[in-house]
Amino acid sequence: MRNFKIALLAGLGILSACQDEKKPVAQEQQVEVEFIAGKEEYLTSPFVTSGKRLYLVGHQDGSFPELGWHIKDEMGGLWDQPIKLLDGFEAELTLNSERVKLDKATKFLSYPYKSEHLYTFNKIGLKVVREQFVPENLEGLIVTYRLKNISSEAVDLEFAFKPSFDLRPTWLAEEKGITDGKDQLKWDDVSQYFVANDSINPWFSIVGANMHVSNTTSAASSYKGNGTTGTLSLNLNLKAGEAKPITFYVSGSYKSLEAAQATYLKLKEDKDQLYKSKQELYTDLKNRTVLRIPDADVQQAFTWLKYNSNWLVQEVPEIGTGIVAGIPDYPWWFGVDSEYALQGYLAIGQYDPVISTVKLLDSMSNVVNGNGRIIHEMSTNGVVFNKGNINETPQFASLIWEIYNWTGDKRVLESYFPTIKKGLAWLMDENDSNNNQFPDGFGMMEIHGMDSEMIDVAAYSQKAFKDAAQIALVFGETELAKSYQDQADLLKDKINTEFWSEESNSYADFIGTDKQALRLIDDAIVRADTLDKPWAVAELRQTKEYLKANPSSESRPFVLHHNWVVNTPMEVGLADTALAQRALKTAEKFVNPFGVFVTGIDRDETSGSDEGSFKGSSSFSYTGAVMTLPTSVLAIAENNYGNPDKALDYIKRMTRSFSYAFPGSMYEVSPDYGMITQAWTIYGYAIPIVKQFFGVNPKAGEKTIVIKPQMPSSWDNVALENLRIADNQLSMTYQEDANGIRLAIKQSKPDWKLHIQLPATASAQLNIEKGDAVIEKDTKGNVLNIKASGPELIMMLSK
Repeated sequence: MRNFKIALLAGLGILSACQDEKKPVAQEQQVEVEFIAGKEEYLTSPFVTSGKRLYLVGHQDGSFPELGWHIKDEMGGLWDQPIKLLDGFEAELTLNSERVKLDKATKFLSYPYKSEHLYTFNKIGLKVVREQFVPENLEGLIVTYRLKNISSEAVDLEFAFKPSFDLRPTWLAEEKGITDGKDQLKWDDVSQYFVANDSINPWFSIVGANMHVSNTTSAASSYKGNGTTGTLSLNLNLKAGEAKPITFYVSGSYKSLEAAQATYLKLKEDKDQLYKSKQELYTDLKNRTVLRIPDADVQQAFTWLKYNSNWLVQEVPEIGTGIVAGIPDYPWWFGVDSEYALQGYLAIGQYDPVISTVKLLDSMSNVVNGNGRIIHEMSTNGVVFNKGNINETPQFASLIWEIYNWTGDKRVLESYFPTIKKGLAWLMDENDSNNNQFPDGFGMMEIHGMDSEMIDVAAYSQKAFKDAAQIALVFGETELAKSYQDQADLLKDKINTEFWSEESNSYADFIGTDKQALRLIDDAIVRADTLDKPWAVAELRQTKEYLKANPSSESRPFVLHHNWVVNTPMEVGLADTALAQRALKTAEKFVNPFGVFVTGIDRDETSGSDEGSFKGSSSFSYTGAVMTLPTSVLAIAENNYGNPDKALDYIKRMTRSFSYAFPGSMYEVSPDYGMITQAWTIYGYAIPIVKQFFGVNPKAGEKTIVIKPQMPSSWDNVALENLRIADNQLSMTYQEDANGIRLAIKQSKPDWKLHIQLPATASAQLNIEKGDAVIEKDTKGNVLNIKASGPELIMMLSK
């Protein structure tokens, strides 16, 4: 893996900053471009290039195989949600009677805003770069082939471009009575483009070129479904050493031919401006929440995760705009995925997707449920698949409070507090059958039978009541605030006593009956035995024998699967400190070099030394998976209990997956399985780094920023720049050496209050080098708080 930064000069086709075969496509402007080259062994794995309205999924070698399982073999190609436009496209060259297909690229380059495939044909003296670019807000795709004659003689060649149209609906279309019709194709010689349409739906796609097309043909598609394939042939002459581009434009619409035509014209007429505006967008994303640390790999992953976050924003104007969970198989909207991910989006300054996603989830939840329950999964056609798991409703409440703390926008609370009130009432009134204050039902673990009283549901409920109490205080509802806080306090105490398993040094997976546990144990033994995990089989059988010998008529806590959710009490900070340290130590057993196992009993005895590819089952399955989300939760948990070095260790484990298979991204299942890019991964970087290492915890509603740095020991000279907090912008540097800690802070709004908390003691000397500050100490002389305002504050804490 390499990361390149090069200057593209106006009008130049040759870039001296890299070798010839690594040349990106030059644009008619001077910009700085970064890209990451893929690995040769992963050329036959997927990539994505996206915009808000449309995205393209294919393989890094330039081919478009049938891929995906959610709609079997249909998740690749060009999608204009809620319909597909193309299964893919091919290109081939005919030169001196020799025909060459462009389906075996020798290199793949991933950029924040586009991607490229590089081909070299020394035998016929030709090099080709294929670039695909999706304008940010259009239902369109621009594909450019740059051909260079590397021979000493002029050549005449024929270039054939073959789009395979497949105008078909997305997942759950049958729920709306939508049927996929046979596609039809015609050539418009005046406009010089193909027009494809679904025979029974108003779905259209147009494909044309930037030069005269000499010949066209059409044929049945080789892909499954009701699609069709067209061929556009062009003639080209290349002098010795000459390079020329051929550009193809693809537009689509699920509404009308006129809309597709308008988009097509926009692509052709405004191509350069579309490139420029998207480059500027990603430059802006790069320049927000800029991280400067001594760990180059973590810094690079953090930067690219900001880009990934924007890749996953999808808009269907008739329904809404929101972040999708992952590509290629989860390109639609989820409650809980968003509730994790959007916390990270806030910390990297991407507010717009946060606001639009919450609006979408709330509106659809009200339509489908109407009782405050937050939906789990919804297709881009508006069909809700799952009305909501139990944990998603309390997590929504905490997300809304987090949004308010970052934005200071009281309208957010006004809009969604009614949903929170109804949701918390639904949570306790309709999901606590034994009235023991622990809601019943599925949480994050999708294991059959694990729908009793789950630890993650309990932990997120506790945090929800705590956060809702703060929201109630903003509106002066003191009695409601007290009621919510009392519930939070009660849950905290009960979780630390009733969910704790002394013999396991862990919080329990769930509280349930012996009957439930025995059924789950039998299933787990089959699972562990199938995966050849003898230690897990032995442990489960021992637990089973203990239960039979010591039966209980009452529900009790069980640690069976060692699921990652047992770490949620530490993630939300409710765990008793002594218990937390023991539980975190236990969690260390269920990791591999890439992170934390989703289900602990899947851990292999050799997992500590295994850094190879994930070997999934023949059918898509998360069994045996290590995921970024469980690893993120443990990183946050370790920070909550004063272990930043351990938190950084988990972040580094995740970072080993960065660019492992898809350059510039991290797979959902580490290192190379499942979704090729996943929204919630930003949670495990932005929260531990911004809110915990740098210690920035905004209270924008009060125009106050609390800063309590907690750096890993190796981060002795670091900076965080251009951090967006409401309309304020914060930058800070942290330096530590044998003499002490030097902290420098700048903000764009000098009237905002800064509350800085440093690890000072009575024997340390605090010197304010610049700015005005009030130092608060306790009765022993320990520095408790440094209160300041103004545009800049520099301080030195001498040891």
